Amino acid sequence: MQSARHAWPLLALLLLAGCQRGMPPVAFHADGRPPKLSDWHVVEVHDGKLQLNDGVVPYDLNTPLFTDYAHKLRTVWMPKGTTAKYHPTDTLDFPVGTVISKTFYYPRAADGKFGDVARNDDYSRDFAGQGLDLANVRLIETRILVHRKDGWAAIPYVWNDAQTEATLARTGAVLPLTLVGADNAREDFNYVVPDESQCQSCHAQDWIDRKVHPIGPKARHINKDYHYADGSANQLEHLARLGYLSGLPALTEVPRDANWEDTHATLDARARAYLDINCGHCHNANGAANTTGLTLDVGTPEDRHLGICKPPTAAGQGTGDHFFDIVPGQPDESILPYRLSSKEPGVMMPELGRSTVHREGVALIKAWIAAQPGSCVAIR
Repeated sequence: MQSARHAWPLLALLLLAGCQRGMPPVAFHADGRPPKLSDWHVVEVHDGKLQLNDGVVPYDLNTPLFTDYAHKLRTVWMPKGTTAKYHPTDTLDFPVGTVISKTFYYPRAADGKFGDVARNDDYSRDFAGQGLDLANVRLIETRILVHRKDGWAAIPYVWNDAQTEATLARTGAVLPLTLVGADNAREDFNYVVPDESQCQSCHAQDWIDRKVHPIGPKARHINKDYHYADGSANQLEHLARLGYLSGLPALTEVPRDANWEDTHATLDARARAYLDINCGHCHNANGAANTTGLTLDVGTPEDRHLGICKPPTAAGQGTGDHFFDIVPGQPDESILPYRLSSKEPGVMMPELGRSTVHREGVALIKAWIAAQPGSCVAIR
């Protein structure tokens, strides 16, 4: 079944652009690292809520990147008179001056302890009025991606305990938290806010030029409906109507990744979408992991490039003594789910961005491998 993230129209209804008219205009900082998130005036705390400024447009992804079960609020803002240009496969071509934000937060656990956060995919209590309801959620961090003349800059901010302001965290941060499940099962973990160099290592999708680029706002990831105040609309068409996107073709010509939780989609489409957003920014022909020969973006053909019967490029603890990245029909003999299931440095994949195991995601990849026909015995 689809997750509550997609099932609650209230989510989008309450995340409208132009929500907080009392804020100063959004500030584009052409250089430097402003010490406070509020220096940007993109999102700010007012009246117990995290508010969006005028012209700040929220968006969502068909399949989001997993980050320790954190919920996320994504926004984009562009200077007046500018527009992004459509691209069928790469990130939308955003103009200089664009500010993208991503706020990571958790629903508060029922026991009310500040370090306890709920492990769920239910967004129904996150919002009140025009923004995030701080009575029900705990803000963790907000990451800013700003497009300057010399390229994109990634700037992390960490929210204070009072939940009033987020401050610059160029060297990152480690926050001890406890995930509390619906069954009250508890899992202690360290939430890691990446430092600037780690942000850059993930966002440099092309390891040749090593330039930072946004990962999420690609046409295939945001080609989905969103429930706005005046009704449901496709996000790409909505951006085009606002003047934030030019060159958009008919939606029938726009690629679309599946929602990994949508059981109406094929198992293959769901698994490929999951690997695309979680792994494809490194595991692509030009990415940081291109020397592995394993490419996991959605355009990879289903052959050895995708890992099917492909031996690893290097032996060691990362293989778990398995012979191939993917063994059709045998997930427990495959390296890919082994690494996704690990929290051990040198073994776990992705290497950054999580301290916990995404159990539901691993189950999806295992089911996908179990359903694959064929065998690797003949080439072992």
